[in-house]
Amino acid sequence: MTVTSIVSSDAVVPRLYPPRRAVVSWIFFDWAAQPYFTLITTFVFAPYFATQIAPNAADGQALWGFATAAAGIVIALLSPVLGAIADATGRRKPWIAAFGAMLVVGASLMWIGAPHHQELIAPLLGSYVLATIGVEFATVFNNAMMPTLVPPERIGRLSGTGWATGYIGGILSLILVLGFLAADTGSGRTLFGLTPLFGLDPVLHEGDRISGPLTGIWFVVFVLPMFLFTPDYPARHRLGVALREGLSELKETLRGLPERPSTLIFLIANMIYTDGLISLYAFGGIYAAGIFGWNTIQLGTFGIILAIAGTFGGWIGGKLDDAFGSKRVIAGTMTLLLLAIIAILLVNTDSIVFIPVTPPQPGGALFASSAERAYLVLGCVIGACGAPLQAASRSLLVRMAPRDRVAQYFGLFALTGKVTSFTGPLLIGVVTSITASQKAGMAVLVLFFLVGLVLLARVKVQINGVVPA
Repeated sequence: MTVTSIVSSDAVVPRLYPPRRAVVSWIFFDWAAQPYFTLITTFVFAPYFATQIAPNAADGQALWGFATAAAGIVIALLSPVLGAIADATGRRKPWIAAFGAMLVVGASLMWIGAPHHQELIAPLLGSYVLATIGVEFATVFNNAMMPTLVPPERIGRLSGTGWATGYIGGILSLILVLGFLAADTGSGRTLFGLTPLFGLDPVLHEGDRISGPLTGIWFVVFVLPMFLFTPDYPARHRLGVALREGLSELKETLRGLPERPSTLIFLIANMIYTDGLISLYAFGGIYAAGIFGWNTIQLGTFGIILAIAGTFGGWIGGKLDDAFGSKRVIAGTMTLLLLAIIAILLVNTDSIVFIPVTPPQPGGALFASSAERAYLVLGCVIGACGAPLQAASRSLLVRMAPRDRVAQYFGLFALTGKVTSFTGPLLIGVVTSITASQKAGMAVLVLFFLVGLVLLARVKVQINGVVPA
């Protein structure tokens, strides 16, 4: 049990923090939840749905996008409300359990997605929406537990370590699926050259489909330590009273945001640079596939390497957060991301920053050409910066939000992260369509990080709603 002191206007008030076991158990939530994003939304099930279940890849991408937008709208609208209610009830774990159950059920149902059965499209997309809402809301309430776990000066390290731990979980889950479960339909072998475990049939894509139930089982197993060993907030009000009080406090918070300009500007800045980061992640693989012709194995390997870079970035970023402040980490990582995007736009198959190089050879070794290696290095920069950018944003909000409304502010945080999440992909799509150039489409992302940096410069760092003198 850690004891620290909080200076108030009247006296020094001691505050007790839980033991290390409780903190480590909380960190494992990120480990438990990350495979959903790695396996379902990025590398395994989403591409499988688009190419093997939907009528064609274009329709599959569009349908998946519509489902993602539907989940995002629900999350954006309800996050602040549920956060306010959670603050009023006090407890976080019941909410995490309820929404975690939605994640487990929705993800597990994805097993039914046999290839070429288009009648399953609607139930599969419904399962995806259910699971996405579940994991996002569970994350909101898990984030809101942070202020009770460590002293304020260690919030950055806690957030960064959680993010890095989540990346490791995502890497291991991806290696498990690609290396031992999902096999090529032609060879019948996995990435490691093995026959799939449990007799999974490559022709029926059971290795791809098992990513859904695996995600659900993984979450249940690894979220248990948080429920067992991490203390919750004490109960305050019953649900009916909490509903009225929470909505009343939310209205008061929204009315008062203009009186707290730094918090308001930060939330807007987070909305813009998060859109840019999500779009960068979403289109980085597509861009590489278009420029270099990378296949699934190459893209999967690229993703694993980026996740490893993100693991180290999140861990180091947490230390820098506590040492230099969340705002500086956010500004520094955004600057590096901006430079990396500009550099990527100057990488072609036959040149790097206008310097001629030998283009990739058909059937050549993985990342054999100079242009591919340059893209890989720049991708690692993006991976290493993306994790601390998100972790530092989370810890900055913890430091700025009033202690009695942390979940409510994380609801607003989730709102700003989702309400315009369609903007980046839409602009990339429009510009790419008009110009017929992938580079022109990706160049749009420069604006997101530039605007984010400009807005961040106007944020005065507050500690629990108070601007230091």
